[in-house]
Amino acid sequence: MELAFDRQAAKKERMAFIRRYAAWVRKTPNAEWSEKQAVLIDSMMENARNMPLSARVYLTRVAGRKKARRSGPGPV
Repeated sequence: MELAFDRQAAKKERMAFIRRYAAWVRKTPNAEWSEKQAVLIDSMMENARNMPLSARVYLTRVAGRKKARRSGPGPV
C-alpha cells in the first residue's frame, strides 16, 4: 500500500509555518528570541555529537549521493 503525499498541501503547510514563525520573530524581544535560538542550536549540536557516523563517513556518503545524481538513474 502506497501512502499518498500531497505536495501542494505540504508546501502550503510549510509556508503557513514560516509566516507564523516570522510574525513571532518580529513581535518577540531580541533577548527572548536569542535565548530560544541558542537552545535550538545547542540541541542540534548535541544531536550532532551523538550521531553514530563519523564526519568522514557522513561526507563520503553525501559525496556518493551527489555522484549518483550526476550520473543519472541506474539499471531498473
